[in-house]
Amino acid sequence: MTWIDEAILVLNRIQNEQSDNIEKAAAIAADAIGGGGVVHTFGTGHSRIPVEEMFPRYGSFPGFHPIVELSMTFHTEISGANGQRQAMFIERVPGLAEVILSNFKLRPTDAIMIFSASGRNAVPVETAMVAKAAGLKVIAVTSGTEGKTVPPTHSSGTILSDHADVVIDLCTPLGDAAVTIDGWSNKVGPVSTVANVAIVNSLKVLTAQKLADRGIELPVLTGAQIVGQEVSEELFEKAYLEHAKRKSDVLRVDA
Repeated sequence: MTWIDEAILVLNRIQNEQSDNIEKAAAIAADAIGGGGVVHTFGTGHSRIPVEEMFPRYGSFPGFHPIVELSMTFHTEISGANGQRQAMFIERVPGLAEVILSNFKLRPTDAIMIFSASGRNAVPVETAMVAKAAGLKVIAVTSGTEGKTVPPTHSSGTILSDHADVVIDLCTPLGDAAVTIDGWSNKVGPVSTVANVAIVNSLKVLTAQKLADRGIELPVLTGAQIVGQEVSEELFEKAYLEHAKRKSDVLRVDA
C-alpha cells in the first residue's frame, strides 16, 4: 500500500471511531471560548504542528491559546547546538511542565488540549496533571496503540490519557510509520501529523458551529482572495486583538 492509502485508513478510523470524542472535545472548547476564556493547546516535538494548525491559520479563529516551547520543538538543526538530542532530552525532564504553566493563570473555566503521540514523556504527562489539578478540563490527543502497548516511563506509572477528561485516539500504528519498504528493515512514512491535523480541524469546525448556535461569532482569518484586501486585514486585526485580550487575561504577571 502507498502512504496515501495508509493515511486514508487512519482518517477513516478517526471518522468512524473518534467522532463522538471529537464532539465531546468541541463541547468543552465551545464552553471555554464561549465564556470568554481559552483552550490552551500544548505539544512537544512534532506535536507542535497541530498546535499551530489550530490557531493562527487561515480559516481559524481566536480562543485557542498555543503554548509551545522552542527548546522542545526546534528540529531543523538536528545535530549540534539546538539539536534533536537536546529536544528529546528536555521533553523528558520532570518538573518542567509546572515551570512552563507557572506563566499562566490556570482557571477552571478554561480548558487545555495536549498533543502527544506516545503519551509517555514527562512534560506532556505532567502538563495534564498540573492542569487537571487546577480544575481545567483536559483533552488528550494521543495514540491508543502506543498507550496500550508501550509501558509508561513517568515516575507516576501513568500516561497522558490517564489524566484526561476526553481522549481522542490518533488511530495511528505502533511506532507511527506506516509503509513497509521491500529491502528495508523498518517502516517509513509517519501518519500522526495528518491524523492530528484532521482531528484539530474537525474540532475547530464543530466548535465554530456550537458557538454560532449560541449567537457567538468570532473573526475568522480569511484571505484577501475571498473577501478583499481591506476586509481581510480587518479580520486579521480583529482576530489578533481578540487573541491578545484573551491571552492577557491568562498571562500571570503577579509574583
